[in-house]
Amino acid sequence: QQRLVESGGDLAQPGGSLKLSCATSGFPILDYYWTWVRQAPGKELEWVSSIAPGDSQTYYSDSVKGRFTISKDNVARIVSLQMNNLRPDDTAVYYCSADYRLYCTARVGVCSAGRGQGTQVTVSG
Repeated sequence: QQRLVESGGDLAQPGGSLKLSCATSGFPILDYYWTWVRQAPGKELEWVSSIAPGDSQTYYSDSVKGRFTISKDNVARIVSLQMNNLRPDDTAVYYCSADYRLYCTARVGVCSAGRGQGTQVTVSG
């Protein structure tokens, strides 16, 4: 069964940190671009970060570069997003997805093989 389950979302203060995790099953972890996307209230889905298959090269949007770090554990089959120096504009639902290419924000089936249900991150204080 193919499943992506995100966890780790919470309320954080500006300048704080959170670590999101995505437990994967049914998706060969070596075969996809693993991606975090987010959606803030009233806004479109926004690509945040990806880690490539093969060489595990990482990619970040300008808005999170230097603050967020994506990683994956091929044995545990977990994709993580370490978020530091959080800002109020990081508030969003964060989704993990298994993608066929970089920068995918289209619906599942177009350039993504699967996307989780999301985890809420709220930065306020």
